[in-house]
Amino acid sequence: MEKDQVSSTEKQLNKLIEFRQQVYAQGLTKARDAQFELIDALLSNRSIQSFPELSFAPVHQRQWHSAYGALENGQQDREWLRQYFTEQVPDRSVTVFALDKTVWCHPRSRILPGQMYEYSPTRSVKTSVVQGHAYSLLTWVPAAGSSWALPISSERITPYQDALATGAEQVKRLAQQRETRRGIDVIVGDGSYGNHRFLGAVRETDDAILVRLRCDRVLYRTPGAYRGRGRPRVHGERFAFKEADTWGVPSATVSLESETWGQVRLRRWDQLHAKQDAPTPFSVICCEIHLERAQPPRPLWLGYRPSPKQDFDLATIWRWYPHRWPIEPAIRFRKERLHWDKPRFQQVERCDRWTTLVEIADWLIWFGRDLVRDRPLPWQKPLADLTPGRVLQGFDMLFAQLGTPTCDPKTRGKSPGWPAGRRRTPLTRHKVVKRARKSSKPAR
Repeated sequence: MEKDQVSSTEKQLNKLIEFRQQVYAQGLTKARDAQFELIDALLSNRSIQSFPELSFAPVHQRQWHSAYGALENGQQDREWLRQYFTEQVPDRSVTVFALDKTVWCHPRSRILPGQMYEYSPTRSVKTSVVQGHAYSLLTWVPAAGSSWALPISSERITPYQDALATGAEQVKRLAQQRETRRGIDVIVGDGSYGNHRFLGAVRETDDAILVRLRCDRVLYRTPGAYRGRGRPRVHGERFAFKEADTWGVPSATVSLESETWGQVRLRRWDQLHAKQDAPTPFSVICCEIHLERAQPPRPLWLGYRPSPKQDFDLATIWRWYPHRWPIEPAIRFRKERLHWDKPRFQQVERCDRWTTLVEIADWLIWFGRDLVRDRPLPWQKPLADLTPGRVLQGFDMLFAQLGTPTCDPKTRGKSPGWPAGRRRTPLTRHKVVKRARKSSKPAR
């Protein structure tokens, strides 16, 4: 048993070393040494107040200004990195991916282009308006109820793009990258993706789509056969979520007992569509939980588009939706522990390069989860299954075994500084873009 455990540990260590070498050789194409040392500085679990303090990490061999130089002059092969991240996802019978949007706030920046006013929750206010860059995140969720959500792609949303269209493009790209898979990929999104603009955009993919729907939606059934007079009907009978008499007989009903959700009743109706997009039919699932209570909570409505390869039963589909929860602590971990939104850059290209380095660090933490011993702080309880934060606390003990693929820094002369008498050109200021609210009415 001990020999098998040692063999498994060596295999995982070799996989981690191979991942580091491949990212260094293929993913980072210019200024790779300085960029890779920034990744190792993130993994050293340092608490910083400003971005250049990462250069104080023992694994960072270069001086503080190389951190800015890495993001100013560095280049990355993002297409190769996305493909490489996708190749790390195991081929299972069902693989769940979570899709969500988050904001990198730039509250005091006036020279960063592409900033928008976005809704972002804070600890004091449930929903607040901030200025910054919005990012669409597509992540792989290994297991429900954990804190792991590994990044597949992170796309910055420009003022001329839409979060739903950007997320749909990420889903389409993932489907192309995983064409040879044997199992089914499931894309799970929250209520912002539960509309015809997203469901219609991913209609041609082979993935199963599961999104939350608003509780006041009104959908329509498929119209009956054409009677031969007048224009053919586009919409059938109404299906209003708040009007139970419009629901009719469900195509499937399941009642079950859950340790977490108590008594659960699931009902499904097929072949429904939005008024704005009749060619995109999908199924609607009504989830009622804690029916044993005197006042059960309001039902949860889900929109489900099954994969053309295989459909699943109601109980299985319902259990997919909690899979999207790990993306929430994953975003918080990226911001608080990996310092994703800590730097105050003046170019959007540097923001994108820094985002890619944070994604690489996130994957390295995942590969090191079985190699790190739990080192809880005095006020923390020991954990059998380590969270990303616990792995990061002990990751610095692995650097002696991992080594580094980077080259030693070269000694350079002292910079002459800014030439005397040359005027400094002030940077261009950009206004923060305020998006207009999209109308739900169909275009004429």
